[in-house]
Amino acid sequence: MKKEHGFSKDLNFLKKHTNIMVLQEGQSAVVIAPQFQGRVMTSTTNVNEGDGFGWINKKVIEAGFLSKEERKGRLENQIYVFGGEERFWLGPEGGQFSLFFKPEDDFEFSNWKTPAVIDTEAFTLVSHTDHSATFEHRCELINKSGTIFKMGIGRSISILNKASIENIIKKKFSTNVEFVGYQTNNQITNIGDQPWIPETGLPSIWMLGMYKPSSETTMIIPFKDGEEAILGQTVNDTYFGKVPKDYLEVKENILFFKGDGTKRSKIGVNSKRSKGIAGSYDALGKVLTLITYNTQEAPHGYVNSAWEHQEEPFAGDVLNAYNDGSPEPGVPPMGPFYELETSSPAAALKPNETMVHIQTTIHLQGEEQELSKIAEATLGVSLDAIIKSL
Repeated sequence: MKKEHGFSKDLNFLKKHTNIMVLQEGQSAVVIAPQFQGRVMTSTTNVNEGDGFGWINKKVIEAGFLSKEERKGRLENQIYVFGGEERFWLGPEGGQFSLFFKPEDDFEFSNWKTPAVIDTEAFTLVSHTDHSATFEHRCELINKSGTIFKMGIGRSISILNKASIENIIKKKFSTNVEFVGYQTNNQITNIGDQPWIPETGLPSIWMLGMYKPSSETTMIIPFKDGEEAILGQTVNDTYFGKVPKDYLEVKENILFFKGDGTKRSKIGVNSKRSKGIAGSYDALGKVLTLITYNTQEAPHGYVNSAWEHQEEPFAGDVLNAYNDGSPEPGVPPMGPFYELETSSPAAALKPNETMVHIQTTIHLQGEEQELSKIAEATLGVSLDAIIKSL
């Protein structure tokens, strides 16, 4: 009997429980779930023998959507954690302009609820080929301050060939390195008749990728060195309390953050510090992951997702990284997984105006010497330095 590899197992599982689309380029493939807002569930460098890179929450997917009665007392009453290595979300999460809290509610976890548009509503498939898929959706959202957003959403996913990946990373690589890459074009449009203004809150596009952790996985974010008075703090490392030193190492112009799924912690880098790229390296699987996004002007800043009433609601981060773990003693982790996240600027849109956020995800797997050269060219650091960092 033919042995099923990681990717094949994941794909067959997903096909049993939801409608699935597969984009393919040579041996590389990207798996998309229209029901889950057109999210990329997983990808692989080798459809026949490769592993899948996306973390998939099989228990939640297997259970399916629950009735109101069934959801009582369960996390699904607040969010369906389906997993997936790139999902479309909307910010801000916290603050007076939050999309996740009702006007009358305190910032307690029990009050936090993911809007249906990015949780349970399916996006409509507009078109697809072997190499791309395009989705759209329309919704109405209310933030914590009571502002109504009438919103059109667009999302397209395209798988990349080797030449496109080499052009993005500005580095050629040999057949000793297997690859998969995809780019998503994500849009929100003001389809109402009122402008979205800072005084009553602004939304943003928020992309999150859930990946399988390992004991030897390290996230890497290069950043611009400079004075805090000009560029702001080097790294925001207090989202869920201060990150312990053995999980985060901050150097002159680069940081290393563990992605082992054992300690719940999150960090952020602001737009003045960011170099438009983040990555991770799994030394066990010999996988280098790179995330880039379209850097653009942000006249209204970036939304702040801190769970508090904010003095600076538009002083948020453009890049985030998250390591999953137990939220409190005795409570199991949500995953475990680790995440790399990017955000668009705050969207101050007039009627019919659109904000676009483009994210590119690349996984490279294989010969370490060559991967190290790619890491140096893109992240500014060798694999040896990454492995020795934490």
